[in-house]
Amino acid sequence: MTRFHQIAIHNRQTGEHLTTTVPDDRYILHSIEEQGHELPFSCRNGACTACAVRVLSGEIYQPEAIGLSPELKAKGYALLCVSYARGDLEVETQDEDEVYELQFGRFFAKGKVRFGLPLDEE
Repeated sequence: MTRFHQIAIHNRQTGEHLTTTVPDDRYILHSIEEQGHELPFSCRNGACTACAVRVLSGEIYQPEAIGLSPELKAKGYALLCVSYARGDLEVETQDEDEVYELQFGRFFAKGKVRFGLPLDEE
């Protein structure tokens, strides 16, 4: 049986606040879009960080969020394109570059590249 949960979204990019309900058996992003609202997204497959949010309260289920490390998930980050509400939620959208840096930044500028691409490393 489908249950509905209230979700409050603070869109940091636009400054807008949205409060609505979403079913627990559909992706949150898809449900929000069906209601005529727009949120940031790109791949819709849980691989990029364009639709990333920070969960401020509530429980979210995201088994297909391959674009987030376990560490970021533990810190409350989620990808709305592949997330389900498991109760009432409050989230805020994140800047994609900010989340990307948190996710992958530790790998940049750590090699021995003197010129060219990292593939040129010896």
